Amino acid sequence: MNLTSPFSISISTIVVFSMLGLPIGHAMIAGSVLYLYAAGLDMGTAAEQLLNGMYTSFLLLAIPLFILAAEFMNAGSIMDRLLSFCNAIVGRFRGGLAQVNVVQSIIFASMSGSALADAASSGKLMQTLMTKDGKYPPAYAAALTTVSSVIGPIMPPSIPLVLYALVSDTSVGYLFLAGVVPGLLLGIVQMGLIALTAKRRNFPVEAPVPLRELPGVTWRAVPALMMPVILLGCLYSGVTTPTEAAAVAAAYALLISALLYRSVRPTDVYHSLRTSARLTVSIGMLIAGALVFNYVITAENIPKTLSAMLKAYEMTPLAFLLAVNFLLLILGCFLEGTTIILVILPVLLPTAQSLGVDPVHFGVMAVTNIMLGLVTPPYGLLLFMMTKIANVPLREIVRESLPFLYVMFGALALITLFPGISLFLPRLLGYAG
Repeated sequence: MNLTSPFSISISTIVVFSMLGLPIGHAMIAGSVLYLYAAGLDMGTAAEQLLNGMYTSFLLLAIPLFILAAEFMNAGSIMDRLLSFCNAIVGRFRGGLAQVNVVQSIIFASMSGSALADAASSGKLMQTLMTKDGKYPPAYAAALTTVSSVIGPIMPPSIPLVLYALVSDTSVGYLFLAGVVPGLLLGIVQMGLIALTAKRRNFPVEAPVPLRELPGVTWRAVPALMMPVILLGCLYSGVTTPTEAAAVAAAYALLISALLYRSVRPTDVYHSLRTSARLTVSIGMLIAGALVFNYVITAENIPKTLSAMLKAYEMTPLAFLLAVNFLLLILGCFLEGTTIILVILPVLLPTAQSLGVDPVHFGVMAVTNIMLGLVTPPYGLLLFMMTKIANVPLREIVRESLPFLYVMFGALALITLFPGISLFLPRLLGYAG
């Protein structure tokens, strides 16, 4: 590579600015503008690409609406009701409170679509519940909350899958369906490991909820549990677009929190709107930077060059998927997941399509891989987040999370090797892939 070429200068600028602490979205915009200047192109192209990308994609509106729905859910008493429901189901087994942690992450997935939102909303509460009276080691509780949080962004509604749909022109509805079984698979392997560990480490057994109380506990949680039913029903009945379904989800979350549960005040609504706006701006800057930088990648003809290079090696679809997994696992240790989806995956997609890899399967596999990067040392964003939430040293959380990582990598291998795991539900509803 020519180190003085416009592309090299652009990459160096992005790396240097990121290392100096500039947000990656801003760094990508700066590097892209410098590329246009060095290449003698019109620098106004950067603004053109940004505006075209941000204002012509109706799908982008789904992201702030899903974030808002999660904030409305968090503002009310929904989490307490869901935890009571989860405890009634699995709390009676040895290590039951640890199992509750995983089950609530699976259920909360239908409300947040974000691993960070899941960890932030339930992390402190689960840490307190699990460590009370010395029931579980603090490091184990923190590690479990960390790894269970990655289930959320794989199952619907998933913000990463919405972003993948944006760059791949794939149906959001089929992507959401495709994420259900892989998400459940991750939950199953985590719960299986907990069951084995609970016996060896003699974790406590919670007091079982009497069967006569189970209908009442379930009834109080039904309105919250209806969220995924309403969301998917709107999508697959054709009543709404994905963006409109996100708006329905936000409105439903507000209505049940404010009118049914009566646990949301006007100040809570204002706080939810403000928090959602901050998160939306943060994600929006990443998208803006990626849109501009993707023009640079296209101008350099990198996707076609990569596709031709891999074809020259006569790489099989399976070999390609394994190589992509390896690449994404490495990148996931250092880069934020949104950046990988918006910048790296568009480069890999043409090759995947030329090799006959199904785009829905590829998207779910990639997002699963990227989510594992959030909990993979040395730079797992969720690991650092949980050290602050749980006040536990990073090395202890990493040590307790490694067994979970091993079984989750096994689940990722199954998702990669057997596309039917992802495509089973979409095909049931008419997907032709």
